[in-house]
Amino acid sequence: MWTVVYIAPTMRQAERIKAILTNEGFMVNLRTVELDESGRGSVEVQVPEGEAEEANEVLTQHLGQLG
Repeated sequence: MWTVVYIAPTMRQAERIKAILTNEGFMVNLRTVELDESGRGSVEVQVPEGEAEEANEVLTQHLGQLG
């Protein structure tokens, strides 16, 4: 089962977060909740449930890069 670890406001930011997590060895799924024509909206960044805690730790370490 997939667990949401981040909700990005744009597809571009979701892709950046996915790249960080993928580079750390996580499987990542992006799920569009709502996006407009400009790519703004909500995109869920999901990882397997058993890896959610570790993925959150990785994201915390990289928060400066997510802006």
